[in-house]
Amino acid sequence: MFHRREVLQVGCSSFFGLGLTSVLEQQAFASEPARRAKSVVLIFLTGGGSHIDMFDPKPDASEVKGEFEPIATSLPGVQFSDKMPEMAKRADKLAIVRTMAHGDNRHLSGSHNALTGSIQPFRGDSNEDKSLNRDDWPSYGSALSYLSPRADGLPSQVTIPNPLIEGVLVWPGQHSGFLGAKYDPFVLKDDPNGDDYKLRGLSLLEGLSVVRLGERRRLLENINRQRDSLNASEQGLKYNDEQERAFSMLTSPKLRSGLDIKAESSETRDRYGRHKYGQTLLLARRLVELEMPVIQCNMGNVQMWDTHVDHFPRLKTMLPALDTGVSAFLDDLDDRGLLDQTLVICVGEFGRTPTISPLAGQAVPGRHHWAPVYSAVFAGAGVRGGQVIGKSDRIGGYPVTPPYHPNDMGATIYTAFGINPHQTLYDRINRPRHLNQGKVMDVLYTGGVT
Repeated sequence: MFHRREVLQVGCSSFFGLGLTSVLEQQAFASEPARRAKSVVLIFLTGGGSHIDMFDPKPDASEVKGEFEPIATSLPGVQFSDKMPEMAKRADKLAIVRTMAHGDNRHLSGSHNALTGSIQPFRGDSNEDKSLNRDDWPSYGSALSYLSPRADGLPSQVTIPNPLIEGVLVWPGQHSGFLGAKYDPFVLKDDPNGDDYKLRGLSLLEGLSVVRLGERRRLLENINRQRDSLNASEQGLKYNDEQERAFSMLTSPKLRSGLDIKAESSETRDRYGRHKYGQTLLLARRLVELEMPVIQCNMGNVQMWDTHVDHFPRLKTMLPALDTGVSAFLDDLDDRGLLDQTLVICVGEFGRTPTISPLAGQAVPGRHHWAPVYSAVFAGAGVRGGQVIGKSDRIGGYPVTPPYHPNDMGATIYTAFGINPHQTLYDRINRPRHLNQGKVMDVLYTGGVT
């Protein structure tokens, strides 16, 4: 029997060859203790939430403190912002990582890193170069769909309640990237808090509504009957397979039932908060009950948390809604016995600057993009609650203790599903790609630095 260290040493030896290296790495990973997650819920603060105004307040740094006051949490000596009182009460369920860090202050490529666990391939410096592309890395659920597809034909990821799109720019990291469209997640395009919510917008990111897909399916069936030569070809068979898969997923009564928020009582809906954040998280709980592997909850439209201007006035509305929704979500999962099998992560693509300053021509100041240090909150699926991991400096500008990269978060997500994060995938033209290059954040399970 090889020990893990011996396996890694053997894997570096050319005597055994690359094929054996891959086998031994898989065996080594398989020997690790089983992880417990059936679902991962990524609560994404699109645009970058302010760590100082949520989970890492700096009351003694008057130059960066801002308008909010620190409050005590259920953990002795640990404080949150006064706009997060419900989360403060539940700090014993949380692992608060205060030293997330990377070097990319740009929204699109930074979001790609957060949503895939990998750095986006460089294609140029313009926003158009960083927009959604089939050379991007796959979203977490897309990779799972490729590596371990569901037997019921459903996708392995649902994104709610809206895709991240602004004008001609589509944020990267939202589909299956180099794996191809077959593994794309579902994206809901309706506001679950809206009075007219009827699941009219269930679709693939670049695809069709259920009604339009049905119409096109009938049309294509007529065309395909007249194109036997194409249908018999490898390309035609692949096309028909993907077409059938899309139709099966989009019309699935199981998925549509899971997204039927009107099946919930008024009391439950009120508990989560009658706003987009709360109702999105209530839908996430319903999807957890379906054991949907990855549920990406976008907290608002694209760049919602990009508070360059009107920072404090905006957060006075946004933070209470987030606080109510996430707290209710954690309680609901716990009450239903689902928290132990659900890894919950709340994070943005970066944080906000310690300094508070106006943009040119703007009267009301804000905080700006800041990737050198920010916070993420983890809970459930074996995560040891009641701990603060890492420490930022006096003003919340840089890590004092070792930082954690979004790639590390990605490695942790894959490992929570029992997926080896360092294995090789093959893209649409059969080129080998490493799934992830991060390190698993074992500290989440074993205890961190306060």
